[in-house]
Amino acid sequence: MRKASCVLALAVLVSGCGHLATRPAAPSELTATGVEPAVDFTSWRDKAAGPLTQVATLGSEHLSAHGPDFDPALLVPLIDKLAAFNPDIITHEGLSGEQCELVQRHAAIYPDIFDGYCSGTDEGRIATGLSMPTARARAEVLLKSWPRAPSPSQRRELASIFIASGDRSSALVQWLQLPASERVTGNGLDKDLIALLEKQRTSKNETTLIAAVLAARLGHQRVYAVDDHTADQIQGAASVGFAEALEAHWKTGRSSPRPEIQRYIELNGQMTTPDGVLAMYRYLQAPETQRAFVETDFMAALALPSTELHGRQYLAWNETRNLRMVANVRAAFGNRPGARVLNIVGASHKAYYDAYLDQMSDVVLVDTAALLN
Repeated sequence: MRKASCVLALAVLVSGCGHLATRPAAPSELTATGVEPAVDFTSWRDKAAGPLTQVATLGSEHLSAHGPDFDPALLVPLIDKLAAFNPDIITHEGLSGEQCELVQRHAAIYPDIFDGYCSGTDEGRIATGLSMPTARARAEVLLKSWPRAPSPSQRRELASIFIASGDRSSALVQWLQLPASERVTGNGLDKDLIALLEKQRTSKNETTLIAAVLAARLGHQRVYAVDDHTADQIQGAASVGFAEALEAHWKTGRSSPRPEIQRYIELNGQMTTPDGVLAMYRYLQAPETQRAFVETDFMAALALPSTELHGRQYLAWNETRNLRMVANVRAAFGNRPGARVLNIVGASHKAYYDAYLDQMSDVVLVDTAALLN
């Protein structure tokens, strides 16, 4: 079955509250009228020891959609503005080595995910002699005692271990911080791993061209992969007609006469200059843009009539995926209270990120639109 993908969509958590019953109801009388949560965890923020954690989420274009000729130089003004925020932690929309190993082992439950989203660790294991779990643990040990001014040999070693652990994006962060004269074999890097890093360095996606470049510029040692595709099991278990129902739903969304969607299409065609790229990214962060697309995609799916309620199953997949992604984001800064965090993720995830992260008791959201102005 073809996997669902968000098309021209920004997501937001839409919720409503009902009223408590005026008297206790018998089990047969209970109805889903809604109930207020017992605790508002956001009310704890003024009790936090130390500064709150500042979290900004950049809703990004999927740059791979703009073809192999997309010029990374077009992103320089955008990266300059993100660098001014000076994040301590950067997350990106990629799968971790752990999840890739999971979906590969359970391919019958998660078909096509490994081939579609993972790069594998065989080359890293051959070069370093380390399995994925061993390399993952070794990377953490090295980072705990990482020097302020690592030598080129230390960076090469850590890059090789990151590759073996299934974290090529963090390996690239190390590789980009090496002088060109030090991008050579040794310390675990062989010719095959260098070829992988060079191929990745020129790949046209937002993880490579924004997250890794910004992390290297700021002197970070890694980026954090927070994507999650285990929710795809919901799609795999969907009834016959699910894919066809979604194709029809997306076709309706793409043809929507709403001015916000037409403006998106217009700006999409203007990403040929630095100003055009910045204009698109500013547009994607705007609340009115997010609301328009969520009504076209996810809210419309919620109301999609069918016997099987395919639209609600699609919504369940999307909400589950975003909940798990945000849980991974939360874990990424769990040991860094008060840090500045930048999430770089496809624009369809931004409003979900903001809605879910805003429920955290020691987090304050940063206006990403303001960062880009």
